[in-house]
Amino acid sequence: MGDSVCATCQTPLVHRYLWATGSSSAKISPGTKVAHRYEVISSQIWLDTQPGLSPDVPEELPTEVIPYLQLYQERLRLPQAYGFVSNLEGDTTDILLLENVPIDETGNIYPTIVEAWEQATAVRQVYWLWQILQLWKPLSELGLSRSLLVLDNLRVQGWCVRLLELYQTPTDKKLSLQNLGECWQFWVSSAKPSVAKGLQDIVQQMCETEVELDYIATQLNNLLLASAAELPLVLKVAGSTDIGPIMAQNEDACYPNALSDLDEPLSHHLSIVCDGIGGHEGGEVASKLAVQSVKLQMRVLLREVTEQAVLVPPELLQEQLEASLRVVNNLISARNNEQKRQGRERMATTIVMALQVPQRVQTSTGWQSNNTHELYLANVGDSRAYWITRNYCQLLTVDDDVAMREVRFAKSLYRKALLRSDASALTQALGTRNSESLRLKVQRFIIEEDGILLLCSDGLSDNNWVEQSWQDYAIPVLTGKLTVEDAVRNWIDLANEKNGRDNTSVVLTYCRVSPEYLVPVTPALPEEIIEAEIQKEQEELKELEELEELEEPISFTESSQALLDLDLDLDLSEEPIPSFEIPPSLKRKPKRNKRLPMLGGVLALLVGGTSLGLFAWWQFNPQGFQQMCRQLPQRVQQVCPGGK
Repeated sequence: MGDSVCATCQTPLVHRYLWATGSSSAKISPGTKVAHRYEVISSQIWLDTQPGLSPDVPEELPTEVIPYLQLYQERLRLPQAYGFVSNLEGDTTDILLLENVPIDETGNIYPTIVEAWEQATAVRQVYWLWQILQLWKPLSELGLSRSLLVLDNLRVQGWCVRLLELYQTPTDKKLSLQNLGECWQFWVSSAKPSVAKGLQDIVQQMCETEVELDYIATQLNNLLLASAAELPLVLKVAGSTDIGPIMAQNEDACYPNALSDLDEPLSHHLSIVCDGIGGHEGGEVASKLAVQSVKLQMRVLLREVTEQAVLVPPELLQEQLEASLRVVNNLISARNNEQKRQGRERMATTIVMALQVPQRVQTSTGWQSNNTHELYLANVGDSRAYWITRNYCQLLTVDDDVAMREVRFAKSLYRKALLRSDASALTQALGTRNSESLRLKVQRFIIEEDGILLLCSDGLSDNNWVEQSWQDYAIPVLTGKLTVEDAVRNWIDLANEKNGRDNTSVVLTYCRVSPEYLVPVTPALPEEIIEAEIQKEQEELKELEELEELEEPISFTESSQALLDLDLDLDLSEEPIPSFEIPPSLKRKPKRNKRLPMLGGVLALLVGGTSLGLFAWWQFNPQGFQQMCRQLPQRVQQVCPGGK
């Protein structure tokens, strides 16, 4: 107890804390050892002292465990069934043990929403409610909506809402959004001022009318994005792929990588890792084709989104990302058919991709922001995504392998499924079959805290090396002691040392929303720089006006020709890339830029006002002012008072 490694052989020790369900388990006193294996730490929190052994599982699974298996895809927020143990005192009812529960690495349970509510930021308060609302439909369909109304059952690990267990709704009681709204009333009354009025209006509609779930979801989403946009957002991205110590070729591909143009706007919003399948001239081609195709499609998607006058709903963006992955699948599948590849000879690739979508929105306090902090995540296969902060490492994706399939079809508990010889065999990859057979899940997150998004192939994630080592490799980046580029190299070195039998790809995105290192005002620029900017602005406006006269609405079909230029000998004529359809209600006409007549006056006002602000800052806080100046380019530092 308390040791991180075995004192004898130095093997890392697994401390697997479990939640024992049912009222009978709550009566077992701490210190008791159940079934010669489980140490009772506190009420209903047990430690498996023999985690290397499989837990007991009956041949015929009890009905109470089936919902946990069917909802396995929601493992980020819901617990998983671990095993059963016979109750003490001769009771014939077995106790169901749950893993992946909101308990930290020392055996302490995470706080409830009620306990954490008042200390949470405005955006986090709305984000918690939005997550609960997203769970309402899948839980209601299985008769489990009561799970979201038991206050002690709703726990939070930072931004993430997590449930202790699932509660069956009584058959004679029908729960609705009105019940959920009544549950929320107590929280909303003490919400942060910037979101209190919006939340109160939403909850009032839930309580007083038979409102549709989609309508409430839209209202809550708008409030969430408006509050998230109040925060700054700085993204630093780096990636690399490595052949590994013993492999003959590298079938991985990633974006961005050392060869990418990191000044390209897309590189700050898109990250991809692909792990090819099919050997040389197979997996290598499939992974590169997937990366190039996704890049082209996302470039067009971001362009379309940024031109919209109103928010594009998350459902529409999720559908478009799904469609993009189906396009990639069919491109690779067509190449297989062209080369008459069959069975295991067919090339394919896994993929995990993240897209940060910078939509414009009016914030909760009334100013216009250029970023809603949305992050969309999609994966096929066993390449993974993790969210890492100073306090925790969260696996965001679910592997598409045989073990997961057995659980999802309610045939086996996860720990038992892992004993199969083919447990890690993939059940999905891009290119093996027609896209209609793909089962896709696109998730949406909100970036509202400092953290690192880690995408990696199984060259790193195998044997849980991310979970075991994240503190040593991520925290130096979060504390400013290590660059993102160096962290990528360190992760790859770890993979080569500990796993070493595969290619490895790693892409890190450092997301920063904390304002303490941000420049609070725009410094006045030297006159020659201002003149250069004016000239550049005039040239861009002239080009824009010329383009507006000639430009047709862009579609993904145009990108098909770009794919043909990849020199991959792939006929795309049968698989055009679908255009991004914006509903008529979201479309707006392009506006001609009329800023030229006002440009001189605006610049004069900007320079004069900013200079006064800088002078005041210099007088009242010279140390902070000099710290800001040191973050500016060398050329600009020369105009700072006291600059060297």
